[in-house]
Amino acid sequence: MKRIVQFNILLFLLAGIISGCQKDLPKHETKLKIVSMDKLSYFHSEIVPVYKQSLKEIPSLFVHHEIKGKQILVECIINGVSFRESDHSKQKIGKMIVWVDGKKNSEVTSAAFIIKGLSPGVHKLKLEVVKLNNEPYGLTKEFIVNIPR
Repeated sequence: MKRIVQFNILLFLLAGIISGCQKDLPKHETKLKIVSMDKLSYFHSEIVPVYKQSLKEIPSLFVHHEIKGKQILVECIINGVSFRESDHSKQKIGKMIVWVDGKKNSEVTSAAFIIKGLSPGVHKLKLEVVKLNNEPYGLTKEFIVNIPR
């Protein structure tokens, strides 16, 4: 009996919350705003499509990592450098060197990869973007990971 009363109270509160939220729906906008082409051309130099990068772009590196058991999933966003040797749309082609505890671990040619085989404990990782001849671009990220036992 006590469970039925609790269920009915919960059901009543839930119905009140759902019905109360329906009154605050936004109104549709009906006014259109038309901008002439000559005004758009003023802003044309500031509009850059997301899918197309400039060849003069300054390279940058953003790294996100996640520890899953004894594996580290690494995702990188690298602007201005391509890992594909056949990519002729960009002048800067490179690879990434992975350092673990100050020692070169591997070379990677993809923006997402998994690091396996680390022993339990704290490790210092360094990712360095370099040219194909190992000349540095000056893009590095260092971070600490703790592999659980």
